[in-house]
Formats: sequence, C-alpha cells, structure tokens
Amino acid sequence: MPDNAPTGAAQDCGLWLGLDTGGTYTDAVIIAAATRIVATAKELTTKHDLSIGLGNAMRAAVAKLPPGSSARDIALVSVSTTLATNAVVENQRSPICAILIGYDEGMLSRAGLREALAGNPVALIKGGHHATGEEIASLDLDAAKAAIIEHAPHVEAFSVSSLFSVRNPGHELRIRQLVRDLTQKPVTCGHELTSRLDAPRRALTAALNAQLTPQLRRLVESVQAVLAALGIRAPLMVVKGDGSLMDAAVALEYPVETVLSGPAASVVGAKFLTGLSDFVVSDMGGTTTDIAIVRGGHPVLNAGGARIGGWNTMVEAIDVRTHGLGGDSAVGFDARGRMQIGPQRVVPLSLLATMSPEILGPLARHAGMERLPLHPGRFAARQSFGPDEPVLNAGERPIWDGLASGPRPLCEIVRGLAGMAGLKSLTGRGLVVQSGMTPSDAMHVLGGQAQWSAEAARLGARVWAREAQNLRQDRSDPEDVAEFCREIREAVVRATGRVLYESLLAHDPGIEPWNGSWGRLGDTILDDLVCGRPPSRLIRVAMSLALPLVAIGGPVRGYYPAVAERLQAELVIPEHAAVSNAIGAVTGIVAKSVEIVVTQSKIGLFRVHTPDGIKDFRAADAALRHAHELSRTLAHAAALRSGAAQLTLETVVRRKLAQQGDGDHLLVEATVRSTAIGRPMAAHPAGGSATSSAKA
Repeated sequence: MPDNAPTGAAQDCGLWLGLDTGGTYTDAVIIAAATRIVATAKELTTKHDLSIGLGNAMRAAVAKLPPGSSARDIALVSVSTTLATNAVVENQRSPICAILIGYDEGMLSRAGLREALAGNPVALIKGGHHATGEEIASLDLDAAKAAIIEHAPHVEAFSVSSLFSVRNPGHELRIRQLVRDLTQKPVTCGHELTSRLDAPRRALTAALNAQLTPQLRRLVESVQAVLAALGIRAPLMVVKGDGSLMDAAVALEYPVETVLSGPAASVVGAKFLTGLSDFVVSDMGGTTTDIAIVRGGHPVLNAGGARIGGWNTMVEAIDVRTHGLGGDSAVGFDARGRMQIGPQRVVPLSLLATMSPEILGPLARHAGMERLPLHPGRFAARQSFGPDEPVLNAGERPIWDGLASGPRPLCEIVRGLAGMAGLKSLTGRGLVVQSGMTPSDAMHVLGGQAQWSAEAARLGARVWAREAQNLRQDRSDPEDVAEFCREIREAVVRATGRVLYESLLAHDPGIEPWNGSWGRLGDTILDDLVCGRPPSRLIRVAMSLALPLVAIGGPVRGYYPAVAERLQAELVIPEHAAVSNAIGAVTGIVAKSVEIVVTQSKIGLFRVHTPDGIKDFRAADAALRHAHELSRTLAHAAALRSGAAQLTLETVVRRKLAQQGDGDHLLVEATVRSTAIGRPMAAHPAGGSATSSAKA
C-alpha cells in the first residue's frame, strides 16, 4: 500500500468514489480498501452544467462495480472541480456587494481590486484598525446598514474586509452579523481566508470567494442530488488548491480555496499511484499540461498565494505551471507553414464525427478538392447552454442561426472578418465549440488511440497535410497522412520537453522565469535539448532531470517515452494514469492550519491577535503559551468541521527577536501555526451514518 494511503477506521468503511472535472473529460474512480481500484469511467465534461458530466461518470462507474458490490457500499465521495478556476478565468462570477472598512478610493487601485469588483457595488465604511489592533476610527454601523439594505436585493453575496482585520477582526465580525441579521445572503470576511497582511489582496480574495459561493452551491447541490438518486449516503468532500480535502458544507463557505483543485488532485493521485516522495508530475489532459513538484511527500506550494486569471490571491495552493498543450490542442501553422500546437483547444475531428457522423461528407469533399476552401476541415457546433435562448449581438446571430441544424464547416457559415469576430465571441462565451485537427486525431491515424472515428482523423490529416504543403511550397506527398501525423506527434514531444524545462528552471531562484526573453542562445539550448537530434554545433548541450518524471493523463503514453528519453529523465507512467486526478480527489487528507500572531504592542506588553479580538499579557512566555493552546484548539476544531477523523496536531513557532544592550533577546513578534491533519471521515457501509475517531 502506498505510504499515503488512508489507514484506520476510514479504511474499513466500504468503497470510496473519486470524481474529477477536467477541461475535456470528467472522470470517476471507485476504490476498495484504500488500495484497489475496482471501477473507472470517463465521460465528456459538460461545461454549461458540470453536474451532468459528473452524474454520467458516477453512473458509468457504479455500473462497473463487481458482483456483490453496489452504490450503497460507497462510504466516501470526493470531487476535484475546475469550477472556481474557470469562473475566475472566464469572469463568470456572481454579483456581490463589497463592504470595505477603513479603505479609501486609492486603495481600490491596488492588487487589481477595482477591476475584480467592476460592476459590483462597493461600500466604503469608516472604521478599521492599526497594526497593533487599536481602532483607527469607530465603526459606522449606520452607513453599513444602509448599504446592506440598498444592495441586498441585487446581489447574491457580500464580502467584508477591514484594515488590519488579521490583527483585530472585530469590525468584520460586527458587519458579518449585521448582514446575517438583515439578509439571508452568504457573507465572507477577509480574516477568515488568510492571516497575512496586505489589505487590498485580502479584500480581493474575500471578494472572489463571495463571487464564487453561489456557483459552487449549485454544483454541490446537483452532485448531492445524483448521489441521492443512486442511493449513495456518504460524506461529500471537495479538493482544495493545496491538495487537501474539506467537507462540502465548508467548501460552500470558502469556495475560493478550491482554485487549482484539479491540478492539486493530480499530484495527490500521482503520489498515491507511485508511492514516490520526490518527483516531478506532469499532467497532460485534453486541454492543458500542468506541471508541479513534490518534495518530501508534499506538493510544493506557491509561497505568494495562487495566481489565477490574472489575480494574485492569498489562497494557499499548489505551485503549478499550466500550459495550453493537450491531446485536443489545435494544430495550426504560421505564415511559413511551421507547425504550431495550441494553446487553443478544439473538439477533435474524430470525436465530432463520432457524435455527428454527417460531418464526414463535407470533410471528404475538402480532402478531395483540387483547391482548398477557406478554413478547410474546420467545423463549428452549438454547445449545450441551458433552456433559455442566449442574448446575441448582430455579429453572433448569423453564426448561431447557421448552426441550428447541427455542426457546419466554417467555410459555409463564416463570412469575412465580421463572421470570424462573431465566431470568436460565441466560442469565448461557451455557446459554440470549434473542431479541427488535433494530436488526438493524429494518434488515431497512428494507432495510439481507437475510441473515436479513425476515418475522420485520416480525412482531417489529408486536409491539413495539403494545407501545410501549400504554405511551405514544398513537394512532400500530402497523401502520406501517417508521416504528417508523425510530424504532429514530434511537435507535441518537442513542445512538452520545452514546457517541462521552462517550468522546472522557473523554480530556481537564480534564474529568471522564461517569458520568451532568454534570447537566441536560450532558445538554441532548449531546441537542442528537446529535438533529439545529433548536435551540429561545436558545443554539445546536455541536461537531465534530477527527479523522476511521473506522467499522468489520458494522452501521455503516446508522447512521454520520447520526452523522457530526450530529457534523460527516469519516467514513471503508473497504471490508471488516465484517471489520476479522480484518484487524488478521494485519497487525500484533511489538513487545517491556524496562525496566531503575537506582537509587542508596548514595552513590556505582549498582544495576542486572535480570530475573536485581542488579548494582552505582561510576559512573553504567557502570551506564547496562550497562542500555542488557542491555535491548536482552533485547528483541531476546524479539521473536525472539515470532515476529518484520527487527527494529529503539529505546531511551529517563528520568532522575531531584537538584541538588547545586555546581550539578551527581546521578543518583537511571533507567529504560532498549528496544523491538524486527519483522514476523511467515512460513513459505515450500506449508507450508515458517519463516525469519528478524532482525537487531540
């Protein structure tokens, strides 16, 4: 059994169901005895309603259970979701009212706070605290009440952030209670999400959390409805951005913590499958490649907080480098016919033909034309979007109407620049998907994949090979589709090797992150390393990975053996690599940390800054003891609330000291951080109630 497999009471509680929603696929895995995978399923992700894809995957996995097992034996369910990440990136967040206490207009310009709140009402309220915890000004409750009453009918949630609330949350707590007294809306306080200073970033993180609460609630309720329909009565957990788990009810209060949930689950799954403690993990899906590092059995976290969609948050999350490179990345060419892979994702022609066989006719016509039309071999189709007709502008309407009867070639529905603009807008809104040649199609031609239409893949390869020949003005045989598909595979191998080197070098503090500015020498070195060709220069370049490379995701077996050979890396592709994220979703642990800060507010007076306010002590040792006990108590309670059992606690104290004239050291500041770690609390088999064996 891998060294991170759950043990104890939770292990004896039947089957575990892990779920993951990716950009292309939604996966489900059922695990028995914490070690044995008994069922897996892959279904297409339904972006307009993630619960549909999750429900399809759950039902497909349950249908594969061995004789003697049933859905009622599932005692734990956990999901990793792209919902929060996608909502932030795509700016599809719910309307909120942000109440900022002690802020001024100038502070809205920091950390992108004004942009994040664009279109949402903001109430600037008098109040706030100094860094020592004393009030800057009395809290203006009348102004706060007026703002809440005015905006509550038009928003779905509230966020509250006060100056130095991490040193004294009193004003945030009073406004939170006022919101609850006056409305039924969810409310997020900045001090609940982080103990770090930087008021604008804390306000930004609180605002994002409030904006995501309604979306995550809809997803959780939909998943719970599917579980109920299947007869599954088990705790539902959600993966956080650092790879740990939390109860779904807690996730509804802190949805921003699920940012980067998917990549974090992939790392946990890779560790579970391999048993390794130190490695590089590269997760290649249909849309992206996510690269992260594990050291000492734990994923390396982003010390500055998760950056997503251009926002620098204070969410503690995995340090992952994401690249638009996957099995369903669009194959394209530059003006000179040089092949490009991604970063845009399109529906593979082989998949579109499987769902809509009528595209084979126009695709065959394109392949047989003496002169290719505009946008050859490219299609568009409506995406499911819900019961209501979408609101469309003049540029979008002709494209939308043209797709009413099903997928159509772009050359038939796009007219000029206006048509392309309309198509781009519809695609960006998620109403329309485009289809074209992808690495997945190439692998169907080469025999590496076989689940979709190989005929569509071959026809698409003929069209793209002819297009490349025209751009390159060469005499290669456009009918040699296998050679063209090998060129696609080679392009993916080179791109993968390059993004791996760039991502890993970016972790070296002495090397500037690669952003295209390493110059000709840097590009030459990377090209030589990943191209796998004999050096033609007088200087030979060689590098190798110092850690094993664990490759997970559906497409990796077709590319990573060649990648590892060129990077001189020890390659590990575990069994069930294609569903590693779903495995990680249910094999993680619950971990909750609480930080208590102790400062010297005056000479000889030591102040403990707690989530409920401030408390002063005359002696540093007494203040530290109180902070130590309180942080452990709060971490223990938070872990229990997040669904943990069999808890262990560890506490770390970081001190800042000043040397006095007599050689002694005086405490200036201390941070006491306690972390409670436990296994998810599972239900009894056959749908019984959950039990806890948690202990301090």
